[in-house]
Amino acid sequence: MDIDFETLDVYTRYKLMASLIVPRPIALVTTLGADGTINAAPFSMFNMLGEDPPTLFLSINRVGKNGAMKDTATHILARREFVVHLCDEPIAAAMHACGDALPPNESELVHAGLTPVPSRKVAPPRIAEAPVAFECRLSETLESPSRYVFIGEVLQLWARDGLVDTERWRVRLQDYHPVGRFGASFYTTTRERFSIPADPASARSTPIDEI
Repeated sequence: MDIDFETLDVYTRYKLMASLIVPRPIALVTTLGADGTINAAPFSMFNMLGEDPPTLFLSINRVGKNGAMKDTATHILARREFVVHLCDEPIAAAMHACGDALPPNESELVHAGLTPVPSRKVAPPRIAEAPVAFECRLSETLESPSRYVFIGEVLQLWARDGLVDTERWRVRLQDYHPVGRFGASFYTTTRERFSIPADPASARSTPIDEI
């Protein structure tokens, strides 16, 4: 198939890219509104950019015909701080619920039944139930007619007890099962893992203990 993107409308390009570039990690982002309301929203146009400095990016689209900003983008621009959480199977339904449309003065954490706890280096709280949280400070903003791309420096990492071996700095994956975005309301698990050794003939599916 030969598909010329220049002949497609914006929505069709989005659907094709978002349905083919999968699975994608999901960032559940907490921010603070001007009135102190805790906002939480999931975004799958997200990933890490590097480690020196530790950097990740978050892409947030504008909405509606007037290109209005989402609450998360408004809060990041105003406060320059946010917390990115990774999502695993136990909080997948709550993460999805955080995507429901609520008034700006209503907290998605209350709506989804998640628990805010204080962060250490930024004002927005982190989520107690999340397996991983990165406290971030905004370092750069890219803007296009359709979206904002926020580049954040990671200041603090939180991880569920037992997930990280802090003597060898290894991540224990036995009980870590993140979910990925697979388009629309479809998600995928990460339980089926395999290694590819130097000798392809000996490759086999195997649980990964730690990396």
